[in-house]
Amino acid sequence: MSSTGKRSSTKWLLRDPSPDAQVRLFCIPYSGCGASMYRQWPQFVGDIEICPVQLPGRENRLRETAHATYQAMGDDLADALLPYLDRPYGLFGHCGSALGAYETAVRIAERGYPNPARVFVSSQVAPHDGPCGRFLGMTDAELLDELRVLTTKLGGTPVQSLLELQLGVLVADIDANKLYHVAEPARLPGPLTAIGWTRDVEVLHTTMTGWPVCGDTTYELLDGEHYTFTEAPPALLDVFAAGLATPATADGQAVAAVSAP
Repeated sequence: MSSTGKRSSTKWLLRDPSPDAQVRLFCIPYSGCGASMYRQWPQFVGDIEICPVQLPGRENRLRETAHATYQAMGDDLADALLPYLDRPYGLFGHCGSALGAYETAVRIAERGYPNPARVFVSSQVAPHDGPCGRFLGMTDAELLDELRVLTTKLGGTPVQSLLELQLGVLVADIDANKLYHVAEPARLPGPLTAIGWTRDVEVLHTTMTGWPVCGDTTYELLDGEHYTFTEAPPALLDVFAAGLATPATADGQAVAAVSAP
């Protein structure tokens, strides 16, 4: 539902973006999840509007076919977001969806659309360093257990029948991750922020060193586990605020710098 109480005019967003927002952050859902996974996040972080993206094959788009590759996701999402790229904006993805965010930014640049002010990639290795992650080798039973943990983390009550539906989405997303390796990734025209988590055992922050190949990269190491991002921790919101600050609010300092994590 939109902030006005009406259904979003596009199936790609959980709600219509506010025409008054100064900056937008389009957030792609984590593997196996839909846009509602961002329900614990605020709608605004200062002047930045949080815009959860709804992908096909999940929640209210469950009857649609999920993307088989991140490249296909980027193809469709770049066009779907174009009407809303009329002001500064960023893209955010965590784990598998970080690769979807990167591929969307690649398509946007290729098509000459307005480029993101920054792409935020959390808990994911660079395109040429993957595929990577413990989930890639899990059985369906083990993935179901992970979905129970995530559902509880998001404030819900696990229901077996719903978990089994969600499992199909998660398996499709993992299959896309298994297929994804770009030996020579495109370099984005704008900056990236690569976000690692101190207690993340799924994708170690020390494995995220390859992102500077994809663009000018700032590294941020935040305290937390793999799912901590779902809680919208203040440190993560501060990273968004700093990364999407205008030159005036950033005191004229450059917002992109390459450093080691």
